[in-house]
Amino acid sequence: MYILSMPLQKLFTGRNLVKKILVAVKMKCILFLVLISLSWADHLTDNYTLEHDRIIHIQAENGPRLLVEAEQAKVFSHRGGNVTLPCKFYRDPSTIGSGTHKIRVKWTKLTSDYLKEIDVFVSMGYHKKTYGSYQGRVFLNRGSDNDASLVITDITLEDYGRYKCEVIEGLEDDTAIVALDLQGVVFPYFPRLGRYNLNFHEAQQACLDQDSVIASFDQLYDAWRAGLDWCNAGWLSDGSVQYPITKPREPCGGRNTVPGVRNYGFWDKDKSRYDVFCFTSNFNGRFYYLIHPTKLTYDEAVQACLNDGAQIAKVGQMFAAWKLLGYDRCDAGWLADGSVRYPISRPRRRCSPTEAAVRFAGFPDKKHKLYGVYCFRAYN
Repeated sequence: MYILSMPLQKLFTGRNLVKKILVAVKMKCILFLVLISLSWADHLTDNYTLEHDRIIHIQAENGPRLLVEAEQAKVFSHRGGNVTLPCKFYRDPSTIGSGTHKIRVKWTKLTSDYLKEIDVFVSMGYHKKTYGSYQGRVFLNRGSDNDASLVITDITLEDYGRYKCEVIEGLEDDTAIVALDLQGVVFPYFPRLGRYNLNFHEAQQACLDQDSVIASFDQLYDAWRAGLDWCNAGWLSDGSVQYPITKPREPCGGRNTVPGVRNYGFWDKDKSRYDVFCFTSNFNGRFYYLIHPTKLTYDEAVQACLNDGAQIAKVGQMFAAWKLLGYDRCDAGWLADGSVRYPISRPRRRCSPTEAAVRFAGFPDKKHKLYGVYCFRAYN
C-alpha cells in the first residue's frame, strides 16, 4: 500500500522540484533585497559625506573669498604718454573690516615667452617698492578702496607687453592679466654688412641703435594686417624668425600660397643670422630735413646737424615721422647708421609712384658728396 504508481511518483517528484525552485527564487530575492539595502545605505552615507564636506568647504575660514578682475584686457597708449592698467579686487563682505590681514598688491610684467616675470611694483599698507626702469614712473591709482590699478607715466618702448596684477590677503590670492599696446610702426632692418648678418643679440642692439626695440609677433602681425609685405626673414622678441607676406610670389614662399606671416620657427640666438623687425613709437622732438646749400658727405652731414643744435636722425625716427606724422620729403638724405633714405606719404611720379613708403637708397660710400641729411632735435 505504500508503493506509489508511476504517474503518482512523477507527480510528487515534479512537486518537489517546483518547491525547490520556489525556495531558491525566494532566497535569491531576499539576497537581492539585502544587497539593495546595503547599496542604498552606502549611497546615503556617501551623500551625507559629500553634503557634509560641501558645508564645511563653504564655511571654512580658508575658503575662496577674493576675486581680482581687469575691466579691460588691453589698453592703448604711446611712447611718452601715461596709462592706467585697470585692476580691481572684490572681497567676501564678512571679512571686510576684520583687520586680520593686510592687502598686498603686486604688479609684474610677463616676458614675451612667458617663462619669467619682471617685478614692477609692490604695495602693502604704507610700504611701497618700485623696481628697475619703472622707478619714479609707476604708482597705484587708488580710485576706490578696492582699486589696485597701476598708473605708468612717461611710457617707454620697453613698457609694451602683458602685465599681471596679483592681490594677496592672508592665504587668499587671485590675479588678472592686462596688455599694454603702443601706437607705432614696425619696420624691417639690416645693417651695412647686408642681409642675414645679425644674431638675436645683435638684432636687439641694432633696433636700440635706431631708436626702437625688437618687435613682438603681435606687432608684426598687426603690421601685416595693415599691409606690411617683406620677403626677408627677421628676428622677433620671442626668439622666433618670421616675415610678413601680403602678395604671395615665387621667391617668398610660393605664388600659390596664402598671404600671412611666414614662420621659420626658433633658431640658435648666438649662431643663426637673419635680419630683424623693429618697432618704434611717437617721439618727443622734431624730425626734419636740413636745408643746406650743398650736398654732404656722411661726416659733413653729422656735423651739419650738430651745428643746427640737433643730431643726425635715426632710422626709427624717420619711420615714426613718416607713419605717425605723415612726413613727406622727396630728397634722399643721410641717417645715423650710414644709410640713405627718404619718406614718402603721398605717392607721386619720381617719388614712390605706387605706394607710401620709406624709400631706401642703400649704404653708399660715406665719402660721396651726393646727399642731404635728416636731423632730429629732442625736446627737453
